[in-house]
Amino acid sequence: MSAFLALVRRDVALAVRRGGEAALTLGFFVVTISLFPFGVGPDPELLGRIAAGIVWVTALLAATISLDRLFRPDLEDGSLDLLALSPLPLEAVVVAKCLAHWLVTGLPVTLLAPLMGLMLQLDLQAYLPLIVTLAIGTPAISLTGAIGASLVLGARRGGALIGLLVLPLYVPVLIFGISAVEATLAGLPVMPHILIETAILFVTLPLAAFAGAGALRLAME
Repeated sequence: MSAFLALVRRDVALAVRRGGEAALTLGFFVVTISLFPFGVGPDPELLGRIAAGIVWVTALLAATISLDRLFRPDLEDGSLDLLALSPLPLEAVVVAKCLAHWLVTGLPVTLLAPLMGLMLQLDLQAYLPLIVTLAIGTPAISLTGAIGASLVLGARRGGALIGLLVLPLYVPVLIFGISAVEATLAGLPVMPHILIETAILFVTLPLAAFAGAGALRLAME
């Protein structure tokens, strides 16, 4: 566990030291959402109706643009070989790097989502389900993205390939995240949507660990 936490701290520290990754993610998230009122008009009713979808889709895209650097720097400088030779299983390495990716990208986006919802005239009763589903769904996004990032590791234009691979896999997370907010606004039970979102996270965790580790082993051969 100490090695796992040390790897998480190391990746978070590198991301903070570089500065660009977290700033790029948050900048993309804020700027993209800010453009929607200009595109669809300033009508508060219209913006409030589509606000959850705007926040969720933008959060998915913001997380995707940083996936190319999830494993690539470690492969290029040889750190990935050292991690593979360490006592920490490669599956745990994948999970640790996903956790660090979420702390740098998914968590700030989740915390910033209420402010973006306020700008989009989102109904106040929808804030809690939006935050809860983002807190559950964004780790699943990082885990799913790790599968794509490991599969295209070493390929040219890997960033574009990652998007093509993982964006269709994000659809279930997106659907139930938005459905939870819409159910709240319609006065319907919201827990089924949150439970399904949680189940997706629990399924994605072992799948990303084993699939990502297998792809990394192939990339290092």
